[in-house]
Amino acid sequence: MSKLSTRSFSRAAPPRQALRPTSTRLKAGYFISNDLSIRNPGGPSQDVKSTDPDYIPPHRRRQQQKKRRQQDEASSSSQIGGAGGAAATEDILPDNASSILTTQSTKQTSFRRQLSLYLSLSKPRLTVLVVLTAMAPYALYPVPDFISPSLGLDTPSLSPLTLAFLTTGTALCSASANALNMLYEPSWDAIMSRTRNRPLVRGLLSQRKALAFAVLTALAGVGSLYFGVNPTVAFLGAANIALYAGVYTPLKRVSWLNTWVGAVVGGIPPLMGWAAAAGEYATGEGTFQELLLTPQAVGGWLLAALLFAWQFPHFMALSWSIRDEYRAAGHQMLCWINPARNARVALRYSIAFFPICVGLCAAGVTEWSFAVTSLPVNIWLVRQAVRFHRHEGFKGSARGLFWASVWHLPAIMVLALVQKKDMWSRVWRSVVGDPALDEEDEDEISTTTTMNKVNEKCKRVKMTTYSLDWCVSNKKFQGKMEYTQHES
Repeated sequence: MSKLSTRSFSRAAPPRQALRPTSTRLKAGYFISNDLSIRNPGGPSQDVKSTDPDYIPPHRRRQQQKKRRQQDEASSSSQIGGAGGAAATEDILPDNASSILTTQSTKQTSFRRQLSLYLSLSKPRLTVLVVLTAMAPYALYPVPDFISPSLGLDTPSLSPLTLAFLTTGTALCSASANALNMLYEPSWDAIMSRTRNRPLVRGLLSQRKALAFAVLTALAGVGSLYFGVNPTVAFLGAANIALYAGVYTPLKRVSWLNTWVGAVVGGIPPLMGWAAAAGEYATGEGTFQELLLTPQAVGGWLLAALLFAWQFPHFMALSWSIRDEYRAAGHQMLCWINPARNARVALRYSIAFFPICVGLCAAGVTEWSFAVTSLPVNIWLVRQAVRFHRHEGFKGSARGLFWASVWHLPAIMVLALVQKKDMWSRVWRSVVGDPALDEEDEDEISTTTTMNKVNEKCKRVKMTTYSLDWCVSNKKFQGKMEYTQHES
């Protein structure tokens, strides 16, 4: 037992002296080892506390560094641009160096930055959606079958040049309308989180430049539609600019009926695409009545109704999520004026997709299979709208309806394009062939062969023929032709 106890203590002191109780208390803040506690109980350790007169405790050193950083930040704006800025600062760059450089670079102008600002002024995502809703009806237009033989094509087709003018003009018109919308309400856009970063709100563009951009894009867009497509489409593009910027935008602060006006604006691009395709095969002057007020134009109006109805479930769900911001900005929206009616309107127009899809089949725009394949997509949207109506936007129902509407529109458009009327039958005939068309081709070949033989016989008798009809109608020529044939 004595050996074990002796090993646990230092060799400098006997075990009895180490076990002797001491009355001196250890001072807090110092580490007392076994060896030092025996030699000088309660004394401070010379190895811990420095005797250097220039010694600065760690907490004092951190305070000085913090104070030095604050002084550097206060003078950083003048030091970064100067020649002696690097030599004036002893430490590293300040913590907010990135934000300082970003703030200074925003004042510098460049072509790329200006281009991005004007692009954001046109609301690029909304503009792309508008262009796509004009292109889809252009592609869905049922081209008459009699066009194919006259053009010498296997399948009827539309003009790519007309499509290029249509997309360019529609995009420019949309950019003009969006720029005028931002130009009208920058003070209210600053209140809402989804619009406070727009270029006019942040002062990155002047109102004069924004107005010039809106006017130039409007003139270029309407001009492209007028000279590249037809006057009816140009009229629709100009009317859409006036309706969006002149009626919908100011009406947002007056009445909740602005949502219906905005839905009309969304339904006009499908009419533009339909009228552009119809104008290529119009037999008259291509007036508004001829292109859009005939029985053949029912499909275009149904596509416009589809886009009109889609606006409500999409916007009602979107606006409900930011209803407090709409109220703070003073915009009259159903999402905060009457939330129950807001949900009913979304459900009502979601159900309207069922008869619209059936109407597209009946109008000859799509095959009847489209009524079946579009059914699951429409049921999914209605289900989310019912949930939105039941919970009035709460419990994630608004978010569910919003994303359902985002995926619903492209799904319906793709299904309609894939099941366009007579598209697959024309593809089948172009690949496999049609017996009836083969017989017609044989008749044309035989007729051409006969004309060649007649021309040769006309040359033998030293006569010039201008057409096959003249040769057939001239009796003297027939007699000479028979005589030549008899001699040969």
